[in-house]
Amino acid sequence: MIGDFPTQHALAGGRGQATDDRLAPGTPLVLGILVVSTFVVVLNETIMNVALASIIHDLGISAATAQWLTTSYLLTMAIVIPTSGLLLQRFSVRQAFITTMSLFSLGTLIAALSSGFPMLLTGRIVQAAGAAVMMPLLMTAVLHTVPARRRGSIMGTISIVTAAAPALGPPVSGAVLSVLDWTFLFWTVLPIAAAMLLLGIFRLRNVTQTRRVPIDVLSVVLSALAFGGIVFGLASIGESAHGEAPIAPWIPLVSGALFMLVFVVRQRRLARHDLALLDLRTFRTPQFAAAIIVTALVAMTLFGTLTVLPLYLQDGLGVGALATGLLLLPGGLLLAVLSPIVGRLYDRVGPGPLVVPGAILLALSQVVFALTLSQDGSPLLAMAMFTVMHIALAFLFTPLMTSALSPLPASLYSHGSATFSTVQQLAGAAGTATLVTLMSIGSTRAGPESGIASGIQDAYIGASVIALIAVVGAAALTLIARRHRPASCKEIE
Repeated sequence: MIGDFPTQHALAGGRGQATDDRLAPGTPLVLGILVVSTFVVVLNETIMNVALASIIHDLGISAATAQWLTTSYLLTMAIVIPTSGLLLQRFSVRQAFITTMSLFSLGTLIAALSSGFPMLLTGRIVQAAGAAVMMPLLMTAVLHTVPARRRGSIMGTISIVTAAAPALGPPVSGAVLSVLDWTFLFWTVLPIAAAMLLLGIFRLRNVTQTRRVPIDVLSVVLSALAFGGIVFGLASIGESAHGEAPIAPWIPLVSGALFMLVFVVRQRRLARHDLALLDLRTFRTPQFAAAIIVTALVAMTLFGTLTVLPLYLQDGLGVGALATGLLLLPGGLLLAVLSPIVGRLYDRVGPGPLVVPGAILLALSQVVFALTLSQDGSPLLAMAMFTVMHIALAFLFTPLMTSALSPLPASLYSHGSATFSTVQQLAGAAGTATLVTLMSIGSTRAGPESGIASGIQDAYIGASVIALIAVVGAAALTLIARRHRPASCKEIE
């Protein structure tokens, strides 16, 4: 059943291009609710990193045990996100949003009331079950409601909050923890989440079509074992570098890869009858496949840096938690400022003139990190290069997301959004595992005198290699985008 708003094609109605570019009445409110809710979800994910030390002290648990607050969150996200493609076809935007935000708000309340580790862990898992669907839901709504010629600018606006939330997370967390205990981090998030839930219940209307698609239970099980196994294995690599992994990382990695192979085979068979849990026919679109590869490389670099750079600043240079958050803040805020500008540029010039310079600048920032970070390094230099890195990311995020999803047929929008978010999640875990492992190996080899400073250089040598591969991928994406340019882009020229 079609929702309450006309689609972009219905808006066109043969009345000229100006009408075709116009958003349907009520669409800004729908997107606004989804954007703010996504901001809250992403903010919640980032405020926990700074709080782990306080949680360890207050609950009397080990660092390895506390790490499960992050690992369980990632595992739940990895299991739920691949199912969102089918879920967003079965349920309307309104139904999916209310369910998602209800779970997230409930998990936040459980975490805020928790007085022990088991209850806190439960809250984090419930939070993640809701949070996992928010980004695919937002992207699917944009694809269904925004004309192709305006998607770059809208995606750029969305990037403001998705960029600002990670940037604000550490300083907000540090500020709260400087005067209150860690439970108030959740009490800070809960009122906003509850307000958006109530606004969605009373004001959010549907903007997508739904269809009754049977859920293949075997696919759900295979997805959980595959993606969960791989993410757990990658997380265990970082833990094993510190001697804290509960099992050898290769066990979940190999088993996850085997289940992934079976999962892919089954999805290809089910897709012939439009019954796939995660429809992989999205990869038949060359621009989507190329953009996904570059996105994975960029995510590896970003999430790896977000893990190892704070460790370097705090453990290597002795910078406090609040000061570390403030040092990282300018980069995220600049990314938020540049994203809508880049989005508007994308609508005019396409991905090529943006992603290639962005990938080159990203690679240069990683090389400079590798050459300059040392035991006697400057926190201000680290902040400057982190900011340069985020300028590069501004030229990559919006063009990659838009160029990946826009060429897909409407029937694959939800599956494309789910695949995009899944790849980001897996790549982020892989990047974190890679850089943490390289840092630990380098620190061990150099001895206690050099410590983490030597290890951080090894980590950024690895990040430089990943970023240089991204440059090649960005060039390939440019060529593919020129060959498969959509009609809307040709009209602009």
